[in-house]
Parts: sequence; structure tokens; C-alpha cells
Amino acid sequence: MLLLIPGPVTTRPAVQMAMAHDFAPWDNAFRDFCAQLRARLLAIAGVSAETHVTLPLQGCGHFITEAAIRTFVPLGHKILIPQTGPYADRMTRLAREAGCVVVPLSVLPDRPTNPAAVAAALAADHQIGHVGLVQSETGSGVVHDPGAIGAVIRAAGRRLIVDAVSAFGALPLDLAYQNEIDAVVFTSNKCLEAMPGMGFAIARIDRLEASAGQAGSWSFDLADIYAHTLKSGPGSFRFTPPAQVLAALDAALDLFDAEGGQPARLARYQTNARTLYDGLLALGLTPCLPPDAQGPIVMNIHAPPDPAWSLQKFVDVLKARGVLISNFYNTPYPSFRVGCIGAITQADMRFAVYAMGQALDRLGIVQRKAA
Repeated sequence: MLLLIPGPVTTRPAVQMAMAHDFAPWDNAFRDFCAQLRARLLAIAGVSAETHVTLPLQGCGHFITEAAIRTFVPLGHKILIPQTGPYADRMTRLAREAGCVVVPLSVLPDRPTNPAAVAAALAADHQIGHVGLVQSETGSGVVHDPGAIGAVIRAAGRRLIVDAVSAFGALPLDLAYQNEIDAVVFTSNKCLEAMPGMGFAIARIDRLEASAGQAGSWSFDLADIYAHTLKSGPGSFRFTPPAQVLAALDAALDLFDAEGGQPARLARYQTNARTLYDGLLALGLTPCLPPDAQGPIVMNIHAPPDPAWSLQKFVDVLKARGVLISNFYNTPYPSFRVGCIGAITQADMRFAVYAMGQALDRLGIVQRKAA
């Protein structure tokens, strides 16, 4: 089955096979393995162990995002969150539940966040200490630029937390230069093409040391994870980890390195996205974003205005042809969503477009172009 959603993603056999073993998380050999895995992720981030550390947390992307907010944004303090779409909405809720004061920044749904708007918001309210940015908004498909936005945050003397859950490993991010970033958070799945179940933060050591004891949570405290690392070593976990997920990630990183790392992975995803975009136009469908705003991670397509259209029926017919997409609307208007990431190639995307054409014909969808 070709899994075309923004996560979990299609994985390669070597990644799947890595999970077919039992592990003892407290065994010294496994601890050595985990320490090396954390170092590999730090290398992908392009930073030194002298300034940054990889912090693992069991669970999904929301878990590691909440942990970063709780760790670095003190209770009652303000955080500016550009309202990029559903995942920024979720970050907003996580921040409020953690006791932060959220300052929302309106963002056009089909354009990247404007750094000038961020600068203006920070200048208007000096009590805003942090900005929370979703780098790749999978609700819309728009990619937001943490480099340009980080520059104005750095100039204003504020801090930045980056949700790179659907970006890390493919989209560029200069952590070594951007010292305003407290942490970038991501998962074992998505662009790393492993299994879901583990979250990670690449965080500044000095900021962790300054944030000790303010998370208001034991489970979601990156400073506590760091303290445990110092006490028990980088291969240890505070609580039982999903060992098989970590083994799969290690296998996926072997493939990541063999492919050529972040630039090569981004190039493949960009090719996938262009192939999908052009193929949809050829089928008479209308992508939700203009080409200059469309990111390489996920694509939303306007639902055909034909009265015969049914998203679930379309999904079912596609699935019967070996292609699986999301079966829910993720935009304010009817649309369907197709992921461009995972262990898929241009040939796979061409097949997916062909299968979509077959599905539209099977359902009798004649009116395809959105008004």
C-alpha cells in the first residue's frame, strides 16, 4: 500500500525489519546504541555537543511540542504564535493548557508568515518573550521560514521554539547560527521515514540550565530529561522507551545518510510535489495553493464541485488501487490531502496520479475544476 499522508509515512523494508527484535532498554549495549542515535540526530541538526543536546521523549509530536513550551516559557508569560493553520491552533492550545498567555498573529492561509508582521508584534508588546512557529504547516501545505522570522526575533532579543515535526530532515534550518532558537522539535517519523512513537528536541544547553524546574510537569520537562542525561548518561531514559521504534529510526538514518542527507531528501520530496501538482492539473483538479506557496511536504486539493463527489468513496476507490490518502477535510473548505513525503519516488507519485484519475472516472466525476 502506498501511504500518501503526511505521517505516518511509507517506510522501507529495512526499517520495518529493524523492529523484529526484542530489546532490553536498560542493557548496556542498548544504552550505547541510544547514545549514538542521539549523536546522529545532533549531527543532522548541524550543531555541536558543546552547545546543544538531543533530548528524547516518548510519544507523538504534540508531546514534544508541549514539553518544549512548558520547559522554556515560564508560567504566565507571553508567547506569540503565528496562526498558520491547524497545527498552530494545536500549539496555541498546548501553550494555554501549560499556563502561558498566547498572543495570536493572523497569517493568510495561503502565504508564509511575514517576518515584518512578527517584528511589529514584538515591538508592540515587550512582554512577549517567545515565538512559537510551525515550520511546515501540514494543514495547509505552506512552509514558513524560520531563518527570516528568527532574524527579527533575534534582533528583538526574544526566543524561538520551532515545531519542525513535518520538516526536520528535509527542510533546512540553521541551528548553529540561529542562537535565538531554544529548541527545534520533531519525531522519528515524517521526513526521517521511520516509525512513529518517539519525539525529539534539539535544545540549547544554556537555555535548559536556565529553565530547570519551571515546566510544571515531570513527564513533559526537557530540563529534567537533560538532568537525567547528565546523571545517568546519554543512553539512558527516565521511563521505558519504545525500543523497537528507536531501532527502526537507526535503520532509517542509515538510509538517510546513504541518500545524501537533508539536501537529497528535500530534492526528492520537491520532485514528488511537482509531479503531483502537475498531474493534478492534468486531471482537471485544482490545488489549494499557488505554485509559489506550495511546500514539498503535503498538498491540499480542492474537492471537485461535481454532485457525485464523496471524499470517503474517493478514498475507498483509491485504496482498492493501492493508494491511501486522508479521509477527512483539513481546510475550511472541502478538499483532500496528499502527502509527498516518506519512502516514495517520482514513479510512485506518477502511479498515484494515474490511480486518482481512475478513481475519478470510476465515481463519474465530470466537474473537477474548483470555481
